[in-house]
Amino acid sequence: MRLVFMGTPDFAVPALQALHTAGHDIVAVYSQPPRPAGRGKALRASPVQHAAEQLGIEVRCPVSLRKNTQEWEAFAALQADAAVVAAYGLILPQVMLDTPRLGCLNIHASLLPRWRGASPIQSSILAGDTQSGVTIMQMEAGLDTGPMLLRESVPITAHTTATTLHDALSALGGTLAVQALAGPHAAVPQPEAGVTYAPRLTKEDGRINWHDSAEAIDRRIRALTPWPGTFTQLADGTVLKIGKAQPNPMQQHNAPPGTVLDNTLSIACGTGTLRLLQLQKPGRGMMEADAFLRGFALDKGTLLHSLPVE
Repeated sequence: MRLVFMGTPDFAVPALQALHTAGHDIVAVYSQPPRPAGRGKALRASPVQHAAEQLGIEVRCPVSLRKNTQEWEAFAALQADAAVVAAYGLILPQVMLDTPRLGCLNIHASLLPRWRGASPIQSSILAGDTQSGVTIMQMEAGLDTGPMLLRESVPITAHTTATTLHDALSALGGTLAVQALAGPHAAVPQPEAGVTYAPRLTKEDGRINWHDSAEAIDRRIRALTPWPGTFTQLADGTVLKIGKAQPNPMQQHNAPPGTVLDNTLSIACGTGTLRLLQLQKPGRGMMEADAFLRGFALDKGTLLHSLPVE
């Protein structure tokens, strides 16, 4: 089948590779333009652009598609049977959605209609969901509202992180994209019940509120690592990033939330306690707790803050 592929981050790479391996003729790849990255702020191509160039596929990187009639005409000239979209990051105008003979398919990292929007992987962990998955959807103008072609779930456990879930759904997305194009599959409208939205994340979403339960804080750490990352502050304003923790929801205490309870970095939460396993201080990399404590004292009774220190 003659395809256009549209994607930008690591998540989309397995789908591009799977479609290529399946023998489809990918006539062009669309990805967001190279961005400044690293200490030198040199322009860096997206993971999808890099993968496409390794496969010898033409890559197009428009800054915007809105009112971009020149790009609409270039897209139409590709005469694609279908476009496959995975975390592209730009909104396709209706004229482009209508161009391919079989329309545009989206690989979405949730079990729609739950977690439409920008952060479905993180939102599912934050909410305590017991499963996530991938939906292959026929695209339309609404935000992730189109009819579903395929849908497959994966479990979320007490040890699932954003990284492990991302990797599982990324691989599954490639598999389902190939299956969807092999069809035929009936397009099933999304149910009206159960719609939720996954907002775009900011760095402030990573601030730990020690008044939450130990389990909720652990979910936040697992959901938001590596980005935007979770953090807390000391009384002097020092920011400590938290990379990994172990909740003990049944451990009782009578200390204020955020209090360091012992020399193994057990922290009082709204209910239960949380033992910090990986931390990062300013200017250093993420460290195991014992290595961290050899160079940075967090004495029993120290209070970690949930709100910005004034």
